[in-house]
Amino acid sequence: MGEPTDSGPAPAAGRGRAALIEDGVEFDGRDAALLRAVDAAGSVAGAASELGRSRARALTRIETLEDAYGTLVERRRGGEGGGGSRLAASARDLLDRYDRLQAVLAATASVPETVLDGTVAAVDGELAVVDTPVGELSGLHGGTVDDEGADDGADGGAVAVGDAVQVRIGADAVTVNDAANAVDPDATSARNRLAGRVSRIDSGETVSTVRIVVEPVDRGGTDDAAVEVAALITAESIDRLGLAPGDPVSLRWKATATRLVAQVE
Repeated sequence: MGEPTDSGPAPAAGRGRAALIEDGVEFDGRDAALLRAVDAAGSVAGAASELGRSRARALTRIETLEDAYGTLVERRRGGEGGGGSRLAASARDLLDRYDRLQAVLAATASVPETVLDGTVAAVDGELAVVDTPVGELSGLHGGTVDDEGADDGADGGAVAVGDAVQVRIGADAVTVNDAANAVDPDATSARNRLAGRVSRIDSGETVSTVRIVVEPVDRGGTDDAAVEVAALITAESIDRLGLAPGDPVSLRWKATATRLVAQVE
């Protein structure tokens, strides 16, 4: 068995930042910080000073947010108890929504990805077939090309036959099966299937990361090394399958769960 290449499981990167959108207005981390500062300081002026922003800009941003999300800051005029500002209930609900979104993105970002280099062999609409060291794999690219290979510009990320791309596979998309009970290709919508052996299991409390070494296909005497693919599996499934290092397994995942990214020269 060859040594795994550098292409393989890696922490997912750049999967996005947390932002809520309402009526075309984004609510992001800077806005959340502003509302929390208002809550802590009791005034917009105090919040702006704490964050190193101007009071005018802070007020303008709050007004922009309120046009889309409703009243967020309740302002009290000066009097016996003095003036100031406090968060409305809707602002606290908005912060709760934002925190939940952040938690989901953080969990997604921690999912390892398998990254393979390859060359586009065929394009069919939003799907493309890529020739990789472990065989042909299908995935989604950023646009479409016409019959003559021209980019239609729909998303600015179309690929064409012959393009060098990265094939990125999230570990949460990969299903592991006992090699002796491989799924019938005609019985599943998963286009991508590989066979390999478990190299190690990184155990978690409820979910573990299983690393599977896949040997390269016969590529006419080229010196391609084995590739390591990551899969997230529950502890219950590991026990059911009786998985251990060295066990042969079959892998499958959908083309729609596979991202193709153009390689930058």
